[in-house]
Amino acid sequence: MILAGDVGGTKTILALFDGVNCLKKQQFSSADYSTFNALLSVFLAKVDNAAIAAVCIGVAGVVDKGRCATTNLPWILDSREIGARVNSEKVWLLNDLEATAWGLLDLPKQQLVELNADAHSQPGNIAVLAAGTGLGEAIVAWDGAAHHVLASEGGHADFAPHNEQEIALLRHLMKKHPEHVSYELLLSGEGLINIYQFLKHANESAINPQTERQMLERDPAAVIGEAGVAGSDALCVEALSLFCRIYGAEAGNLALKCLPYGGIYLAGGIAAKILPVLQQGEFMRGFLTKGRCRQVLQKLSIKVCTNPEVALLGALSYAKNNDN
Repeated sequence: MILAGDVGGTKTILALFDGVNCLKKQQFSSADYSTFNALLSVFLAKVDNAAIAAVCIGVAGVVDKGRCATTNLPWILDSREIGARVNSEKVWLLNDLEATAWGLLDLPKQQLVELNADAHSQPGNIAVLAAGTGLGEAIVAWDGAAHHVLASEGGHADFAPHNEQEIALLRHLMKKHPEHVSYELLLSGEGLINIYQFLKHANESAINPQTERQMLERDPAAVIGEAGVAGSDALCVEALSLFCRIYGAEAGNLALKCLPYGGIYLAGGIAAKILPVLQQGEFMRGFLTKGRCRQVLQKLSIKVCTNPEVALLGALSYAKNNDN
């Protein structure tokens, strides 16, 4: 059996596979556990550890020599500790976007939605962006015969505004984060809240008291996203529109750095939930606003992944391909 996992700041999914068959799968709220080992113990409580031949886990954070201190959780994952727990030497920790990229390579076409009506797909590099609890980015290099996934922490790169509104947004965020304003502070659940609060402060649209009450009772980012997609709150609509434009701009930045003629993929928890707004055009406007390089980007495919477990499937794929 293979134990595959997807560890994120909001949720963690663990699953046991026998070939392509899923024998057991469980989703956890990550914040409910002080350590990953505590969560793993709950999952393995009724599992025959001796039957686990290999483990592969995608985790949100930098993986170095089989060890990862998670970005949005106070957890440390160590491949040797996990291996001792399941009695296997075949344990791999992958950056979560690395796992996502491996999953995307095998994903059925019906689980992908094209955003660029002028797209022309061809073999080549691939760029992956995933906005969720944080912002992840990866590059999939193509050598003419095979893909090679390159993990990164590109989501923590400096936010670059390109109009007066975004300059004002940067100044607003610098009051709270004077040393560094990253794209993750805008393209994530927290980022959507940051954009909403900026527009609220700037009096861009009337404040809806009902929305404000809901934001106190539920996840504020979910409330903003739902109201923005439904068009039921003008401030949320504006916040989601600006979010999509900035998302498109950063996708364009990554595209210019790796020339992904094989396509750009949007994964993570947010893209699929706001798909109707992504399809309205603000994302593409942000993506194509690159001056002389606009023509380089015009034909690139940009697909939204609608499978929320793509990182889990990528971890499984990696383990199967390396379990020799």
